[in-house]
Amino acid sequence: MSELKYDQKICTKCEKIDCLTRCQHIALDLEEARQEWMKILAGRDSRVLHECLTCYACEEYCPYHNHPFYLIVDRQEELSAWPVPVPLTKQQIAMMAPKGQIVAQKVSAPVINLCSFPMLAGSIQGKLFAGASIIGGNDLFCNIMWLHFAKNSVIRERLPKVINNLMDYYLKVSGVDELICFHDECFGTYTQLAPAFGIEVPFKPIHLFEYLTKKLTELKKEIRPINAKVAYQRPCSNRLVPETQHWVDEIFKLIGAIRPAREYEGENALCCGMVVQAAQRDDRADAIQKRNLDDMAAVGARYCVFNCPMCFMTLKGMVAERGMTPILISDLCRIALGEGFWG
Repeated sequence: MSELKYDQKICTKCEKIDCLTRCQHIALDLEEARQEWMKILAGRDSRVLHECLTCYACEEYCPYHNHPFYLIVDRQEELSAWPVPVPLTKQQIAMMAPKGQIVAQKVSAPVINLCSFPMLAGSIQGKLFAGASIIGGNDLFCNIMWLHFAKNSVIRERLPKVINNLMDYYLKVSGVDELICFHDECFGTYTQLAPAFGIEVPFKPIHLFEYLTKKLTELKKEIRPINAKVAYQRPCSNRLVPETQHWVDEIFKLIGAIRPAREYEGENALCCGMVVQAAQRDDRADAIQKRNLDDMAAVGARYCVFNCPMCFMTLKGMVAERGMTPILISDLCRIALGEGFWG
């Protein structure tokens, strides 16, 4: 099993305990945060392990990049402080297991990895994705979602096999060394989580936002500006790679979309609430979703744009009920290029 690259001395000396004092879901003053964090460091039980909504935010809040969230998840698993009911966790682990049905396939760049969402292949078309190879399925599932279930052990077990599958069945046999990650989960896995767990990634992950920015720049003369206000739903996994956020603004600028300032965006973004619902904390999930949707509606957003498929599936109905159009960011870009039929 791979070990987490974590330096306890950094946390022991930390004066602000940003990972806990800045938490949006657990109210702790500095002294309370210090006491609870010392318990976690010592491997003892803490209220944090039971109240954590697994939104990933503390991983972004840590100024030392010392992986406090991964440590919290490790402690949850060690102490059986399960954030999601055990029967549901077992069901999901079985359902998302690799199928062993993968077959070697020659691919050509750009290679778009849909991870466990091959049903979204319909979005990989048009000028943005001309000539792209599409791969996906459970055997390529990045497995980062087990952070939400306090199951780092499953990540450690399955992720190296997934990386081998990507290389042995697609990239290495085709002489391709780059992989376009269709959503933040995969990109965060390969660029941040895997190195933190000491797992080697032998290919270059490319974030979808970077890819879209490049393609839209190439197709700039064909863009018809959206000319509408657009709210961006930032997913939990983007907390692991905040350096990608500038591309959202670049994409919006390229397609002529207006991104109004919102209360719940950037480091203050709210999750979609799906995992909170899975934890059977429906009241908390309802409150989070209401605050988020009220915020989008208050700025007059016409579209709500998503990068995470789970965020999209969780919120699309509620977004539509508020009079906004839920849409994946790649599909909004296609509209700007005169493709698609959405209004």
